[in-house]
Amino acid sequence: MTAPAAAPSPRAHVARAAAALAAGMGVGRFVYTPILPLMHARAGLSAGAGANLATANYVGYLVGALAGTLAPGLVRSRAVLRGSLLLLTATPAAMPLTHSVFVWGALRLLAGAASALVFVVAVASLLHHLRDHPAHLPGWAFGGVGAGIALSGLLVLALRPIADWRAAWWSAAALTALLAAAAWRLRPEEAPTAAPVAGSGARARGHRWFGALFVSYFLEGVGYIVAGTFLVAAIGQGSPGWLGSGAWVLVGLAAVPSSALWARLGRRWSRPGLLLTALTVQAAGIALPALTGSTAAALGSAVLFGATFLGVSTLALATGAQLRFPRSVALLTAGYSVGQILGPLVVAPLLRHGYHQALLLAALVVLVAAAAAAVLRIGFPHDLAGHMGGDHTPPVRRRQAAEVTRP
Repeated sequence: MTAPAAAPSPRAHVARAAAALAAGMGVGRFVYTPILPLMHARAGLSAGAGANLATANYVGYLVGALAGTLAPGLVRSRAVLRGSLLLLTATPAAMPLTHSVFVWGALRLLAGAASALVFVVAVASLLHHLRDHPAHLPGWAFGGVGAGIALSGLLVLALRPIADWRAAWWSAAALTALLAAAAWRLRPEEAPTAAPVAGSGARARGHRWFGALFVSYFLEGVGYIVAGTFLVAAIGQGSPGWLGSGAWVLVGLAAVPSSALWARLGRRWSRPGLLLTALTVQAAGIALPALTGSTAAALGSAVLFGATFLGVSTLALATGAQLRFPRSVALLTAGYSVGQILGPLVVAPLLRHGYHQALLLAALVVLVAAAAAAVLRIGFPHDLAGHMGGDHTPPVRRRQAAEVTRP
């Protein structure tokens, strides 16, 4: 019999997962943000059609997330991971081949589904293979999303003076291919051998707080995605052309260490309290460009948004796992995905007046999400500590759990 391949080092595993998340999320989903102004200016794309393309991508993301939930075998499949990475490389390469908004929508929908599958495979892999390692390791893997955003933003910024929107999409495809190659050997989660179940009393207690967490994370999906889609275009409306793309690069750079840092903070302070803080800071960052058109506001907005949007996901998913609610990660991700679909649709009527009203509404929604997080803090059962692994992880002592925060 052939001996099984040796497991990679934790750092190698983190690097491959980070590359997968950079390809699937940082480029696959968010490269549209810096390319959108180019498509407005040079491809005849209207603001409403731009919002519809964003919605198509988020619908695809929901489909992929639900597929991973309903068919857990997909999450453990290397073929699914590799097929999704190939699809993420092909869809941006096909964008310049047409001017049909319908075809663009279909391509963005496929890219969204592939992004979600890469995300769930990579996250499940991290939670399974690094569950006994320090929290900052998977946190740095999540930083791959920020690295992908920064790289795609730099790419568009460099191409902007010398090329058009077609070259931007083709370059994004090339960047995705490089990241996919780096992620190609990522080991998915292995099939579970047994599923210890928490006591019914603990589950009942956890259910009392999960509703508030779900509402908060759903509203975060609505609010954050408006900034995640339109921030570059909003900044570019009244600023030099380079500032919008430059701000998007700052979003990515600020996001790289954010999950690891929020995970470390979770060892000292309660996650519900940190979630409230992160959402409040994010709301301020989203509102800044709408309140003032200064360069400082644009750059400050980018840093605050980048430093919090991954942190919110880290804290929310870790809190759901701590509550030991069944399939908490999948349910929260599905709610978040629905919120992302609704976000562009909710603000679409406001876009005929520019992007500032849309950003203000998004900031208000995120503040309501913060209010739900404040409700979560009331009597939160901190003794229900657990790994981010969620449904199948056995309980651990509070002292041990404080040392293991999973993003």
